[in-house]
Amino acid sequence: MPKSYTPYTPSRRHMTTATFDDITKTTPEKSLLQPLRKTGGRNHHGRITTRHRGGGHRRAYRIVDFKRDRRGVAAAVLAIEYDPNRSARLALLQYPDGEKRYILAPIGVTAGSQLAAGPEAAVAPGNALPLSAIPLGTMVHNIELSEGHGGQMVRSAGGAAQVMAKEGNFAHVKLPSGEVRMVRLACYATVGQIGNVEHDVLTLGKAGRSRWLGRRPIVRGLAMNPVDHPHGGGEGKSGQGNPHPVSPWGQPAKGFKTRARSNPSNRYILKRRGR
Repeated sequence: MPKSYTPYTPSRRHMTTATFDDITKTTPEKSLLQPLRKTGGRNHHGRITTRHRGGGHRRAYRIVDFKRDRRGVAAAVLAIEYDPNRSARLALLQYPDGEKRYILAPIGVTAGSQLAAGPEAAVAPGNALPLSAIPLGTMVHNIELSEGHGGQMVRSAGGAAQVMAKEGNFAHVKLPSGEVRMVRLACYATVGQIGNVEHDVLTLGKAGRSRWLGRRPIVRGLAMNPVDHPHGGGEGKSGQGNPHPVSPWGQPAKGFKTRARSNPSNRYILKRRGR
C-alpha cells in the first residue's frame, strides 16, 4: 500500500507516496549514467512544441538495456534501483565478465536472482525470449515491434501483455489497452509483469510536487483572451462557442480520431483498444 500522511497541512491530507520497500540500492551505477539536458518543451528552433514543460528536479539518464542482446549468458541481479525518468524500477544485472546493465524490474525479480536471454532461457520472470518460445497465456512486457530494435511496447509500471495465439509468422499479443496486435514470432519479449504496480494509485497532493516532475501549470482556454485560445473572450463567464471544445489550434478535443486511416501498421491490429 502507498504511504499516507497525517494531514497537518491541506496538501498533506490526500498526498500518498511510494514506500520504496523494493529499492535495495540508492546510488546509481556511474558507468550507466548519461547527462540529461532539459528542453523546456522546446525544439531545436527554440519554439515550444510541448506545452506545460519546464523546471523540475535535475536528473541523470540511466542507460537501460531494452534489446537484451547478450544471449545465452546468465546474469546476477545485484540490486533493484529507483529511476527518476520512468515509473518502473530498474534491476542492475552483472554478467560473469563484469559487465553491468540495467533492465526493467519485473515482479518476482529480487537481488540475487539469475536472469538470462535467448531461445533456450527458462520461461521465468525477467528472462527474455523470442515470442516463438513463449507459451500461450504468458504475461510479457518490453516487447519488440521489429526484430533487433529493442523493446518498445509495455514498459511502464504494472504493465503486462498476454500472448493469446500464434499463427504463421506472427503471435497475437493483447496489450494493456485491450488492443490485440500481431507481432512477429522472431521479436523478443521479457517474461512477467513490470513491478511497482501501485504507481497509478499515487496522489501528488500538491502543485509543488508536479513542479518537481517538470510539469508547469495548465490554464483553461476559457480563462484566456481570444488571441490566445478559441475558447477565450466574451463578457463574463461565457461558453466555449462553436465548435467546442477544441484545442488552441482549433482541433476538436473530444472524440475526434487523429490516427491516420492509411497508417501502415493498421494491418497488424486485430482488435482496437476500447472495443
